[in-house]
Amino acid sequence: MIPWLELNSPFPDVSEALTEEDGAAGLLAAGADLSPRRLLDAYRHGIFPWFSENQPILWWSTDPRMVLRTDQFAISASLHKTLRKVHRSMSSDRRWQVRFDFAFEQVMRECAAPRGDEGGTWISEDIVVGYRALHRLGYAHSSEVWLDGKLVGGAYGVSIGQMFYGESMFTRVSDASKIALAYLVHFLRRHGVAMIDCQQQTQHLASLGAAPIPRSEFLTHLRQAIDHPQIHNWRPLPLFAD
Repeated sequence: MIPWLELNSPFPDVSEALTEEDGAAGLLAAGADLSPRRLLDAYRHGIFPWFSENQPILWWSTDPRMVLRTDQFAISASLHKTLRKVHRSMSSDRRWQVRFDFAFEQVMRECAAPRGDEGGTWISEDIVVGYRALHRLGYAHSSEVWLDGKLVGGAYGVSIGQMFYGESMFTRVSDASKIALAYLVHFLRRHGVAMIDCQQQTQHLASLGAAPIPRSEFLTHLRQAIDHPQIHNWRPLPLFAD
């Protein structure tokens, strides 16, 4: 059993999360709301919401925790070539553009859209409303890739101090989500962010350099990282010197 949270209920300690033997590894609690206050409290304690459309709000703290260290982001030879092309275009014909926070809600809705034969993702309307509020308060941000004036890829997440929590990515043309992530990682690294929380273990994230670490190690890093001032001036930085 997991506790049901009322609006004013505190989160239980993450050590109380269910384990693999319980059949829902990392599940900590259910209920409460997706207000900015609740979401920020969750992230500050290594907790995140993840639930389907017809479920109550479910709160998780996975162990191990998938993280991407910004100095270990893996750029393949083909992606490096693509990033060079994008960089040149941004400096000349501007067919390609990388922007931060220009179309945050659109990025979320693109991430929520069905992909191929799959249904929609876990990003429900309630999630969109909750993170849109965080964005307005300066805590949620998007990295966006535009081609010929059309949004073709992006990623979004939550920023607290020197900690970034990645939420989702999407792509409409080859490598667009990786381009968005590359610019985001570069920006975060330049601003002292050493680790991006990826929450769940996937092969795709592993191919980009992410790896699981014990939750205890993640929480130790988290506590010192969120104690820093908020990052401001969210603008993409050049990946290459002209």
